[in-house]
Amino acid sequence: MKLENLSKKYNANIYCMRDDLSGFAFGGNKTRKLDYLVYDAIQQGTDTLLAVGANQSNFCRITAAYGAANGLGVQLLLSGEQEESPTANLYLDHLFNATITHTDAFENSQVEEKSLQLETELTKQGKKVYRMPLGGSTPLGTLGYLSAFDEILNFSKKNNLNFNSIFHASGSGGTQAGLVLGKMISKWQGDIIGISVGRSATELHSVVDNLAKETANLLNFTPNEIEFIVDESYIGEKYGAHTQAGSKAIKEFATHEGILLDNVYTGKAAAGLLDYIQKGKVDKSDNILLIHTGGNIELFEHS
Repeated sequence: MKLENLSKKYNANIYCMRDDLSGFAFGGNKTRKLDYLVYDAIQQGTDTLLAVGANQSNFCRITAAYGAANGLGVQLLLSGEQEESPTANLYLDHLFNATITHTDAFENSQVEEKSLQLETELTKQGKKVYRMPLGGSTPLGTLGYLSAFDEILNFSKKNNLNFNSIFHASGSGGTQAGLVLGKMISKWQGDIIGISVGRSATELHSVVDNLAKETANLLNFTPNEIEFIVDESYIGEKYGAHTQAGSKAIKEFATHEGILLDNVYTGKAAAGLLDYIQKGKVDKSDNILLIHTGGNIELFEHS
């Protein structure tokens, strides 16, 4: 959809892909990844999904919902203290009847190690566990945004509209890797701009590049070197930190378009997009697409 009011205000052509409106458990980009991952889990005869993330993980919330809808047990390993009155994503995790283990580990490597330990314990209990890494960013999960890229191309063809740049929040790398792979395969000439929400540009660029190539190999497609952008300028103090630019973007989208963003992901992606326009880093005559990757339930998290 074209964001008519913001386009007018910024004298630009701004569009939004509403992946927050997937219609399942408040939506978001993780639904596309889990379409592939949960299917794979079911094909393997799994009875338990194991996901890891922060207390307010969008991926864990969607995993809990997928498990409930498919009759699978769900084990969540969450970084953060147990809360007496859970809100937002954590409240929904409980509503979906997930079993939650809290950990004081926050570094990615430490959390992954804890999840391996939990998988071992669950396996000893007789459960057949399908363990997923942070954000579900595996080659299989990455196929979700290869499919999304195809949808963007089909929309462009149907509407005789070419996008010159695609903005989105980039965290664990799977969303951007799928888009980059789509660019590789289609030879699309635009820019894929991942606004980092936590990692340095160097680290995230490497993660995305490797994941895109691993996914290409999964498809027996010979990957080629391709340019894409990772921008770390909008993170703030750390992952999850509220920023002035992010808060402004949330207000802009709410008051001009009635679209809700969040402080952790989409608010920062939108802040990047608007800043690029204002600084002339994208041509105002170009067609610019923001992928709304969800997460707006963060607005209902208590501080």
